[in-house]
Amino acid sequence: MPLDFIPAVGSADFTEAQERLLTLANRLGRERFAPRAAQWDREASFPFANYDDLREAGLLALCVPREFGGEGADFATYCMVGAEIGRFCGATALTYNMHICSTMWTGMLADGIAMTPEQRAEHEARRELHFARVVKDGAIYAQPFSEGSAAAAGHAPFGTSARKVEGGWVLNGRKIFASLSGAADYYGILCTEECADHSPDMRDTLYIAVPGKAEGLTVTGEWDPMGMRGTVSRTLLLKDVFVADQEQLMPRGVYYKAAQTWPAMFFTLSPTYLGVAQAAYDFTVQYLRGEVPGQPPVKRRMYPTKQIAVAQMRIQLENMRSIFWRVIHEACASPGKDARMRLYAAHYSVMEGANDIARLAIRTCGGQSMLKDLPLERLYRDSRCGALMLPWTAELILDRMGRETLYESGERDE
Repeated sequence: MPLDFIPAVGSADFTEAQERLLTLANRLGRERFAPRAAQWDREASFPFANYDDLREAGLLALCVPREFGGEGADFATYCMVGAEIGRFCGATALTYNMHICSTMWTGMLADGIAMTPEQRAEHEARRELHFARVVKDGAIYAQPFSEGSAAAAGHAPFGTSARKVEGGWVLNGRKIFASLSGAADYYGILCTEECADHSPDMRDTLYIAVPGKAEGLTVTGEWDPMGMRGTVSRTLLLKDVFVADQEQLMPRGVYYKAAQTWPAMFFTLSPTYLGVAQAAYDFTVQYLRGEVPGQPPVKRRMYPTKQIAVAQMRIQLENMRSIFWRVIHEACASPGKDARMRLYAAHYSVMEGANDIARLAIRTCGGQSMLKDLPLERLYRDSRCGALMLPWTAELILDRMGRETLYESGERDE
């Protein structure tokens, strides 16, 4: 049955499963997430009610493989669903991404990474535990990344350390901008194994789930940012936190392989911002047509300047949709240079384009649209945050694209 709405990714030949999931995300977004979005923003509080809805709908297990009881959604399907959620609540979509990546990286993505037979057996046993927590218990996994150093950008080892002890690991360190802080049941911590025979190296990165109630784990600091306030991304402090061996989300050395061979794993922040761009466009059309719920039915569509602005917004949105659609369907391990450059370009286009569309929306709709009882000023603030997010900030994308265009692997200037 054809969809009765146009998804944030645009109209396309969706599979039956994709239509069902998009319909579910759209319904939850319209009926529940959008009406609550202002509350999370105003209070800088976590959208627990939205996660209850996601849990009840089975969407926490969206990317858990079918053999483990999940939906088994592939990379492209997640990106479509994430964009649709972002259309109605950016903070929910962005934190949902952190949870989904914990299941995607250990599921579909790990299946395409070379492992030894011993590593594969270890991974299969351990991910069964993690997936069961999501499917049966409705557990939420977070993914703290940043440390205030070059590590999150992929230029240095993570400062958070893991020391091997009998039966597990002892972790020490600090993660900043830790989305879902205080809300997650488990934090997927990226850390560096302490090795006596050599200095810290990115190849020694470990990916370990730390229970939210673990002794020695503390959530600290204030959270009062410009946008994406409902992510509640406070600071995590880890002081001699013991975690059992079974809490490893990937075997030793496998995360580094994933980061080197699957660049699209860092693209999953983009769907949220495509959704935010769609929301800003949707609001502008409604506002100019006098169809915003709860507002006087005043039409502003007859002015040529506003018609031109809407046309410009639609052109930019279609450009973003097109490159987004292409890269989510060609995402794979070890992509060629052309595909990798296109992936960078898509990420940059969405992150900067979302803010540009929101900027045009404000200018076009005018001062009254900036009132806080309307969503546009929140959408604008949320839209600016995407270009700042590691490991692929807008600046780092430009740096990568320029360097990788002009230098082949291994080339140096004498």
